[in-house]
Parts: sequence; structure tokens; C-alpha cells
Amino acid sequence: MEENKNDELENKDVEKENCMEDNEINKIKTELEETTDRLKRLMAEFDNFKKRSMKEREGLYNSLVSDIVSSFLPVVDNLEKAAGSKTEDESYKQGIELVLKQFTDVLTSLGVNEIEGVGTTFNPEYHEAVSSVADDSLGEKEIKEVFRKGYKIGDKVIRHAMVVVAN
Repeated sequence: MEENKNDELENKDVEKENCMEDNEINKIKTELEETTDRLKRLMAEFDNFKKRSMKEREGLYNSLVSDIVSSFLPVVDNLEKAAGSKTEDESYKQGIELVLKQFTDVLTSLGVNEIEGVGTTFNPEYHEAVSSVADDSLGEKEIKEVFRKGYKIGDKVIRHAMVVVAN
């Protein structure tokens, strides 16, 4: 009988130990789940931070390029006028055209694009209307003439195009 009591006491001790171990295991599992959840949130926040930083850098780059390019646009305008003017010296005219092409190639390499003009629909985000004319051969709000070319980098307008709008 005493042996049975000892076995019972031993079994109860083993059950207590098992119960304590189960509690510890559950506690450790809970801590692990909480830590995993915090880690996942931290990784998501870091990923969002990287994306936001990249977007800010691109915006800053585009802003800096547009500031610099805007100061060179009058030079491009003058080169276009010089290339379009009549001259007797063909080699001089070819030289001006080559410099103009080189300038436009540099602008293109920087991501600067010319805003569409004649034949497109007037868009106040890209165009500045300086005059309007009545012309039955053109559609409503169609651009008839461009006085000064406009440029943009991405979706950011560097300089609006000055245009004449029909109807």
C-alpha cells in the first residue's frame, strides 16, 4: 500500500511537472508569436520607408534637373530660331543644327520631353493659351500654333507651352 501511495505521489509530481512545462511552453509560444509579429511589422515599416525614400529622391532629382534645364531653355529657343533662319552659309547653318541636336539629345538623356503642340487638344496643365482663333477646319480646343515650346520631366512641367487655341 505504501508503494501505491508513493506511486500516486510520484504520478502527481510528474503531472505537476508536465503541467508546469506545458504552461512554460505555451508562454514561450506566445512570446515567440508576439516577437514574430513585431518583426513582421518592423520589416513592413522598413520596406515602406525604403519606398518613400526612393520616391523622395526621384522627386528631388527631377526638381533639381528641372531647375537646371529651365535656365538652358532660352538657349535652346535661340538655337531653334537660328537654325530656322535663312542664311547663305550652309556650313554655318549645319553647325547650328548640330549644336541644337546635341542640346536636345542631352535633354532627352536627362528625361526631359517636349510637350505636344500643334494638332493636340489644349490641356491647361501643359499649355498656356496666349490667343484663340476661330477656325472651322480645326476641332474645339485644338492647338493651332505654338509660340514657345513647353518641356516636362516625367509628369512635372518645367515650362508650359505657349499656344494659340482654335474655337
